[in-house]
Parts: sequence; C-alpha cells; structure tokens
Amino acid sequence: VQLQASGGGLVQAGGSLRLSCASSGLAFSEYNMGWFRQAPGKEREFVTAMASNGRSTEYADSVKGRFAISRDNARNTVYLRMNSLKAEDTGVYYCVADFDYGHPLRRRPGSYGYWGQGTQVTVSS
Repeated sequence: VQLQASGGGLVQAGGSLRLSCASSGLAFSEYNMGWFRQAPGKEREFVTAMASNGRSTEYADSVKGRFAISRDNARNTVYLRMNSLKAEDTGVYYCVADFDYGHPLRRRPGSYGYWGQGTQVTVSS
C-alpha cells in the first residue's frame, strides 16, 4: 500500500494550497480517508476525514470553514483544499487510510493503519 501526498509548499498567511494524496495497493473506495498534521515539537493532530462513500466528513475545530476534504474514487485520490492559511497551520501533512467497517470517522492517529510519507506546508506570517 502506498499513499503519496503532494502539493505542499511555502505560502503567505491568507493564501491557499491544495494537497493531493494518490493511493495504490488498496481498495480505495472501501476506505475512509483523512489528513493529520504535525508541527515541530508537537504531536500529530487530526485535521479532517471523509467516509469511503464521501457522504460524511469530520473536521478539527481549528480548520472548520477554511479547509475542505474531497475524494475522487475513480482516481483513488483524496484532496485537501486549504484556504485562509495561518502560521499555525505549518507542519507536515500526512494522508491516512482506515478501512470502512461502518464505524464513525475516527480522530485518533492509532486508528489509521496506513500513512503516507507526508508533505511539508509552511505558512509565513
């Protein structure tokens, strides 16, 4: 299984970025997909998740209204659109996958069995 994240970079505060995560080796349409992030010196934190069928989403309070997760099951890809970026959004962003047993979307890192390599997002203030 591979989760290949891309799209990170350096952006000014108030700017936007779109991350992509292309998956291979798993039945993408059967997995809930999500994003976590980790800032220097901090623990990994939940950002957002979307159900396998795209019908439900969860967001961290810190990104609600600014970030949007989406997925294209035909392309085995999940996206994270990030608007109104702030300096505190800086970190490494990880794409994650969790097989959908019909359970509620999860927010704990340990709940996700597959992780991508991460892509760096740096927001300058």
